[in-house]
Amino acid sequence: MRQEISTGSAPEALGPYSQAVRAGQFLFLSGQVPIDPATGELVQGGTGPQTHQVLKNITAVLSAANISLDHVVRTTVFLLDMNDFTEMNDVYKKYFNSPAPARAAVQVARLPKDARVEIDATALFE
Repeated sequence: MRQEISTGSAPEALGPYSQAVRAGQFLFLSGQVPIDPATGELVQGGTGPQTHQVLKNITAVLSAANISLDHVVRTTVFLLDMNDFTEMNDVYKKYFNSPAPARAAVQVARLPKDARVEIDATALFE
C-alpha cells in the first residue's frame, strides 16, 4: 500500500508527483530543489546556500512523516556542475550523522527552475 506524504513546509511539487510516498517501511522522497517554501522563489547565492535549502526541504518532508535525516539510507545528488561537488559536500556533511547514507552524485545538463543542485532520498522507518 502506498501513502502520500506532503507538507506546506517544503515546496509544492512542480508537476504530477508527490513530495514523498511511503511504501511499507520505506519513504521515497522526490528530488528537492532549493525553493524557499515561504516565498516560492529559488534561493540565490550559489551551490552552498542552495544545498542548505534543499536539505531543509528534505528535513521538512521527513518531519511530516515523523522521521528525521537519521532515517535516510540513500540519496542521489544532481549537480549542474561537478566543479561544485566540494561546495555541496561541505554543506551536505553537516546534515548527516555517521554512518552517512549511501549516495550517488551526478552532473546533469539542467535542473528545474535552473537550480544548481537537487537531491532525492530514500528513508527507512525503524
